[in-house]
Amino acid sequence: MPPARLLDQLRDLLRMRRYSPRTMAAYSSWVKRYVHFHGLRHPRELDAVALRDFLSHLSRARGGVSASTQNQALAALMFLYREVLGIPMGPPQGIHPAKRSHHVPSVLTPGEVNRVLSAMDGVPRLMASLLYGSGLRLTECCSLRVKDLDLERGEITVRCGKGGRDRRTMLPSALAPALRVHLAKVQRLHERDLMAGHGSVVLPDALDRKFPHASREFAWQWIFPAARRYIEPETRIVRRHHLDPSMLQRAVTAAVRSLALSQRVSCHT
Repeated sequence: MPPARLLDQLRDLLRMRRYSPRTMAAYSSWVKRYVHFHGLRHPRELDAVALRDFLSHLSRARGGVSASTQNQALAALMFLYREVLGIPMGPPQGIHPAKRSHHVPSVLTPGEVNRVLSAMDGVPRLMASLLYGSGLRLTECCSLRVKDLDLERGEITVRCGKGGRDRRTMLPSALAPALRVHLAKVQRLHERDLMAGHGSVVLPDALDRKFPHASREFAWQWIFPAARRYIEPETRIVRRHHLDPSMLQRAVTAAVRSLALSQRVSCHT
């Protein structure tokens, strides 16, 4: 079985188990690195010793990976052997889940949060304000759709949050005017995409087969769409994805640096 077919089987099984797209991408990446590390040999030809050698390499290469990265690599390869290849395999002898370091979390005062937000502008500032005012995680904010926003009720519906669960959270009334202006711009962008023969977004749970026209409706569009369109490899359909989380991460980091804050501040902070 060629590696490409192996990766297809891995992704299909992860999709059936309802793993997140980010986890699917991460697991696929670790399998690729594992196969390349062993000279493109098929994983069936490799044993627990080969797995141990790969994980040991990760701990030594470039100063060593973090504990969470090493544990993710181990989980990905365990899933490959047990669930995809049907080969029972426990953690390699001498390799145990890496222990994470426990750090005191950084906590900003309301005044410091206001300074960080004031040092930002445009879409990044609006997104960062949602993180703070609505308690959204980074990826939850980036993947919001127009239908998830209820400006009248002051609510946001988070779809497939942590653990695959939906939840509702508050939408601060102070953000409603800015969101209305932003949504008007997003709608004009969507209308231009439709006029160009595009305007389709990816729908969850294969809803595009049940509702063929839903992917072009404004309600399903991303609230924070990317600046450029892309061509979906499987279907060759021209779509527009949501903004990459790294964009907001860079904007927050730049704002914190401009203020010379002593704390280590991230989007999660």
